[in-house]
Amino acid sequence: MTDFDLKDFTPYLLNLAAETSSAGFQAYYKDRYGMLRTEWRVLFHLGRYGPLTAKEICERARIHKTKVSRAVSALEDKRYLLRREQAEDRRLETLRLTEAGKKVFKDLYKEAARFDLEMMSDFTAEEHAILHKCLTKIAAL
Repeated sequence: MTDFDLKDFTPYLLNLAAETSSAGFQAYYKDRYGMLRTEWRVLFHLGRYGPLTAKEICERARIHKTKVSRAVSALEDKRYLLRREQAEDRRLETLRLTEAGKKVFKDLYKEAARFDLEMMSDFTAEEHAILHKCLTKIAAL
């Protein structure tokens, strides 16, 4: 028998925290727009950074290309994004939000900010800063 306890294992705790916090926000984007997690992440990258290729989204968001491809198709079906072949390399497409996609982004952006404030309301400013610094450091590994 070992002294190892899963509840004290940092990756396990991070996963629990991510799933718990993500589920709360998911209720909004799924119920309101019928989106899945990868779809809202793709939409957020396009809304925040402007036109990107799927490959650029994969790299920025650390999402596998097949998941991004499915999300792009779903967002296109919902008329939230458009694809345009790049003239210099027709294998690549530039993705951009439609006007409807921009409206959804603005709504979800506001809700995400509200959700984040609510989620962090039980933390002091110092705890919030430490948590943010630690998570940023882990994400950079």
